[in-house]
Amino acid sequence: MAEKRDYYDVLGVEKGADKKEIKKAYRKMAMKYHPDVSDDPESTEKFKEISEAYAVLSDEEKRQTYDQYGHAGMGGFSQEDIFNNVNFEDIFRGFGFGGSRGAGGGGSGFESIFDLFGFGGGSRNGPRQGDDVGYELKITLEDASTGVERDIEVPHKKICPHCHGEKAEPGTGTRTCETCGGSGQVRHVNNTPLGQFATVRPCNVCKGEGKIIETPCSECHGRGIIKKTSTIHINIPAGVEDGSRLRVPGEGDAGVRGGPPGDLYVMIRVKKHKLFQRDGSDLTYEMPISFVQASLGDTVEAPTLDGAVDLKIPAGTQTGTSFRMKGYGMPHLRWNGKGNLYVKVKIVTPKKLSPKQKELLQEFAEVSGDEIYEEQKGLFDKFKDVISH
Repeated sequence: MAEKRDYYDVLGVEKGADKKEIKKAYRKMAMKYHPDVSDDPESTEKFKEISEAYAVLSDEEKRQTYDQYGHAGMGGFSQEDIFNNVNFEDIFRGFGFGGSRGAGGGGSGFESIFDLFGFGGGSRNGPRQGDDVGYELKITLEDASTGVERDIEVPHKKICPHCHGEKAEPGTGTRTCETCGGSGQVRHVNNTPLGQFATVRPCNVCKGEGKIIETPCSECHGRGIIKKTSTIHINIPAGVEDGSRLRVPGEGDAGVRGGPPGDLYVMIRVKKHKLFQRDGSDLTYEMPISFVQASLGDTVEAPTLDGAVDLKIPAGTQTGTSFRMKGYGMPHLRWNGKGNLYVKVKIVTPKKLSPKQKELLQEFAEVSGDEIYEEQKGLFDKFKDVISH
């Protein structure tokens, strides 16, 4: 299945676009790809895509969820939920859609925007997969380095154990809805100067079920599902990065009318570390060293995620120099081995000096003279001579 495109890209708007800009962009795209006016053989699919993008971005709550979690976050909304508050009829009326063009002169071949997404006909009464559920989990950089197993508490919807999803109290019956005749939907026709415009909407009496429940289940109150918090064990692999999403099949919301459950998507958030900065599989650490260590050289202990490791600082090291410690970075997620740790040294100037330290530095300055600017090569040798006396 092709990956969904970003909704903002679909409508050709910036992420910060306001509702007016989004509506204007949608109207323009709808005029181009509506099956009543377009000769593009893929117009129906394109029209579905832009309509879904508009339905999400024009709704403040759905847009906020999408901006934060992307398409995975939309798993908390069914497609009916996504389109529920959009008045497509009002938008289309100004286009003159509906009338003479289409198969047999009967219009575009679908009665409303909902028919495009399978909400028309008898599909509403068929099985439907449950919604996906999102969960955000924070871990440390050390956890990401070694991999970790966690038990998480996930709130989601499950089949009611009392009525087993039938919505009626066990032992009681149901009857066919007289308003919709058991179809679960009703058809509305509006007459306009440009012709008739028909929409198919869920039946208000039976709420789209096609049947009336005489005695709702006492446990789920006629919903067929209950909200439940489950403990789910997940395995986080070594090398996982901030923003990664782990899919746990079948741990989303329960399906509708016998449909399969949705999936659980765990979004990983790796906390900032006090010492290390991460870039993919590599780590960077800024290490303070003294002027003497930089001048004469030294062996220091460099922190790593595996513990302290000796690092040789050669004589004459300049501030900002970076040393590569191979294999002390983060594990590669998709192959064996680790990245590198880059230790960047920063020479720290002491704020307070003892009388003896001042005396030695003054002597060093006198010996160096103007050569400190003219001949950098011999500077450290002269400094060694001074402090050796």
